[in-house]
Amino acid sequence: MGTHPTRTAVTLCAAAALAIPLGTASAAPSAELTGHHHAWDPVLVDCFWSPEVRPGAFLLACGDGNSHLVSLNWSRWGSESAMARGVNVVNDCKPYCAVGTFRSYAVTVWLDQPRTWEKDPDREQFTRMSLTYHDGRPEGYPRTVTYPLWS
Repeated sequence: MGTHPTRTAVTLCAAAALAIPLGTASAAPSAELTGHHHAWDPVLVDCFWSPEVRPGAFLLACGDGNSHLVSLNWSRWGSESAMARGVNVVNDCKPYCAVGTFRSYAVTVWLDQPRTWEKDPDREQFTRMSLTYHDGRPEGYPRTVTYPLWS
């Protein structure tokens, strides 16, 4: 019987410690409310079907993670298009992807073709992304690559 008060105190302290970060996180402004976003601006939908505005990073290869964008610096995010400079980190998959090397390439990212987002018909999402490589690019890639984005 003497251990129950101790267990109760430990449990309450653990619950309180967990609740503090949760309260802080929920009080933080969402990414949609920061920056230069307007309610009518389209979003970029990520691999987890979350709408993003001016993300700092974006996963291109949702299935295996072998290509992603990092260090995105958005110079434009408007109702028709968005543009950023950043880095495309791509696995060269040599001799195969599990032991390949991730290499970094400077890119300009261009988003366009906003359409109604099926998950939230009150919003639009960008449906096309183009990457233009600067000084180097992954083997076999053209200077500019265009991807349709999921809807």
